[in-house]
Amino acid sequence: MARAIQLSIENVHSGRGGPFGAVVAKDGNMIAEGANQVTSRKDPTAHAEILSIRAACAKLGVFELHGCEIYTSCEPCPMCLGAIYWARLSRIYFASVAADASRIGFDDSLIYREIAQPLPHRTIPMVQMMREESLAAFRAWEEKPNKIVY
Repeated sequence: MARAIQLSIENVHSGRGGPFGAVVAKDGNMIAEGANQVTSRKDPTAHAEILSIRAACAKLGVFELHGCEIYTSCEPCPMCLGAIYWARLSRIYFASVAADASRIGFDDSLIYREIAQPLPHRTIPMVQMMREESLAAFRAWEEKPNKIVY
């Protein structure tokens, strides 16, 4: 955790992004680390957790991080939490909480409220179209004999 916090502080001073750092570890060893680079990469998904997950997967040559843990300087946002679940990390350790981040302008409460809303009531309109045509990809997946299930 100390390294994740150190990364978050260094990141603020470097100007690469926001005050967030994360480390992925396995069997007590650091596998990968990341610091928020949203502004420097001009990428809204370049959060510390996402970058550390990507680096860990690349280093280990896997797409799931079973047996790994993530240490993050702040409670993960909804996007990062989703990525952590998709990566199948075994445990999340975090330092500050979402309310702490919210107080300095990193507020995820809108996203949590939006997820709970029915589709027609969300701030960004969600319009379903061409469902039947899109199901062809799902049928192809079901029929694929050598697929890698995840």
